[in-house]
Amino acid sequence: MSTTAALTAPDMDKLQALLGRAVVDFSATMQAGLVVLGDRLGLYRALAEGGAMRPDELARKTGTSERYVQEWLNANAASLYVEYLPRSGRYRMTPEQVAMLAQEDSPAFMVGAFQIALAAVRIVDRLEGAFRSGEGIGWDEHHHQVFHGCERFYRSGYLAHLLQTWIPALDGAQARLEAGASVADIGCGHGAATILLAQAFPKSRFVGYDSHEGSVQVARERAERAGVADRVRFEVASAADYPGRDFDLVTIFDALHDLGDPIGTSAHVLTTLKADGIWMIVEPNAADQTEENMNPFGRAFYAGSTLMCVPCATKQGKVALGAQAGEARLRAVVTAGGFSRWRRVAQSPTNLVLEARP
Repeated sequence: MSTTAALTAPDMDKLQALLGRAVVDFSATMQAGLVVLGDRLGLYRALAEGGAMRPDELARKTGTSERYVQEWLNANAASLYVEYLPRSGRYRMTPEQVAMLAQEDSPAFMVGAFQIALAAVRIVDRLEGAFRSGEGIGWDEHHHQVFHGCERFYRSGYLAHLLQTWIPALDGAQARLEAGASVADIGCGHGAATILLAQAFPKSRFVGYDSHEGSVQVARERAERAGVADRVRFEVASAADYPGRDFDLVTIFDALHDLGDPIGTSAHVLTTLKADGIWMIVEPNAADQTEENMNPFGRAFYAGSTLMCVPCATKQGKVALGAQAGEARLRAVVTAGGFSRWRRVAQSPTNLVLEARP
């Protein structure tokens, strides 16, 4: 009997449900490109500002082609990202759609996530080889839109939680920052979190470190634009050997799992903190048991981790925690680096906020 004949026949209802999921997935993959186009061309912003509009009106307002705009609108309406009004042939955006797609400073702004997804998959051909060889792929080897997408996506979460919940939850951090603290942000990327902290705490001084020179240059430009360059500087340095001592607070936002030697990094952070200093660790929210992460957030983070986080960590060293490491593994890494106190201080649907002390 052939192998094919020996296979168990599928349950047709389950197969139809699975095929339906596949249709959602491949259409969503293509929709990511349309979201990025809508952002670049100002289509979402124009529709949000202009109210209900026909395709020709939106095309005139944005200097684009009506036929392309009509198809783009229909794709977005089918995705529930804009609303179609059949009686008038117009399209509009609800307040929720505006918050997600047209307001850069909205805590719900999601365009950055689509930028990440669209740019990260460019590495697939290279990743095929990495799967076979076990070699890593450096963060700097990704398309530059990955870096810009990360800035926009994570900044939304920081806008929603960093100053309102996370900093107040750290024991004594708020008072220190208000009085004037020395702060290091490792793996700072484009400096989104660092700059938000500098704007909120003008008496404190901040330095952001990142091993990616291009991101450091962008962070410096962002600091100038935000008017905080007098108290924020950004330098090229890795998490394992960044300079400086006697920091009141060291932060790492959504980056510990990207490091190839997280224990070594933890040990280095310990040497740069004051005796009563605080290490604030923000990581993707994940349960310790794999099966508990089988949900939409886990799905997104596991996929992103396969494309970006595990290859990046593998390029640097022998440990690849992945973006769904879970609190138990994170704690084991940090305590192995010499920290003696640990607690979870806050969490959001997408993040765990952890406090480590000497």
